[in-house]
Amino acid sequence: MTLDRILPNYFLKENKRGSNYRIIITFLILCISVLIVTKGHLESLAGVYMFSFLAVMALFGIGNLLLKFKRRKLPRPEKARGFSVVLAILFIIAAFLGNIILNEEAFATFIKYLVPAILVVAIMLGRSTLIQLGVDTLDYFYKPIRKFAVIGNRYLQNMHRKIHAQEFVFYTKGDDVAILNKVMQYVQNNETTKKLKIVNIKKAYESNEALKIDLEVLDRAYPEIHIEFIEIDGVFGPELIDELSKKWNIPKNFMFIGSPGDKFSYRVSELGGVRLIM
Repeated sequence: MTLDRILPNYFLKENKRGSNYRIIITFLILCISVLIVTKGHLESLAGVYMFSFLAVMALFGIGNLLLKFKRRKLPRPEKARGFSVVLAILFIIAAFLGNIILNEEAFATFIKYLVPAILVVAIMLGRSTLIQLGVDTLDYFYKPIRKFAVIGNRYLQNMHRKIHAQEFVFYTKGDDVAILNKVMQYVQNNETTKKLKIVNIKKAYESNEALKIDLEVLDRAYPEIHIEFIEIDGVFGPELIDELSKKWNIPKNFMFIGSPGDKFSYRVSELGGVRLIM
């Protein structure tokens, strides 16, 4: 039956001596289980095997009839007339029904083993259809899920990109590298951004060469944050902040300054929401 692909190929594995040990072990377990189910009662045990034997005999007769109808030209050494075969099958059915009446308990045990066996055989014979059905079912449910996953993934990626695309601004008056490093640490640990503009409002006679060198060091130290240094001529105050906020489309609460000194001309509250990094 396994060679005819009616049972799984699992049973065909051989040991070193060429024996199909899995078939032998499975049949042994099956026989032991029948013995346990019938509790060793010989009449019940004999009844189970009797039903099995009669079923096999009936299948021989049915197989003979099928050969007569579908393989008429198949050469055979012996022949049996159809009437004889049908009569033999009827006698077997009568014996089967009679034994059901005489031993209902054994018949119930036989059915318990017959139904799983038929299911296994039915699955093996129809496995191609079942596999195709499974593929179609998974495809049916997978398509909307895949579409949702693709759309959701694209939406979340765009949202993630937009969040990290938000630029921040730090106004520096030429702070040393230690203060700028604190600014970078704050932005890295507290803000979701990958872009930072560092703006210096300088006077005509001032030079930012040392500041630029420090920013180059910080740019290498924080590669995940893109630093853009901008020099602007003018006077730092609320008007300039408002102008740059509109020009760069960056809200004022995304702008920072360091701690102002005593000579700072404005209060922090007058800068329109600019945040303070201590």
